[in-house]
Amino acid sequence: MREKKTHLYLDGKERRLLLHSLVELKNQLIRQGRYTDPVDELIFRVMNAPAKRMKIEYI
Repeated sequence: MREKKTHLYLDGKERRLLLHSLVELKNQLIRQGRYTDPVDELIFRVMNAPAKRMKIEYI
């Protein structure tokens, strides 16, 4: 069975916060001597994700 994909829509501030948090997590894992490849993959995916313009209407 195929895994379900999840899409996140982030603005610039949220994206920076997500990247900062992932880098902090990676640093903690390095200090603990643990495996960091999954976090590296997430950082790579967030950095290379395409930007999509959307119109948001506030009600």
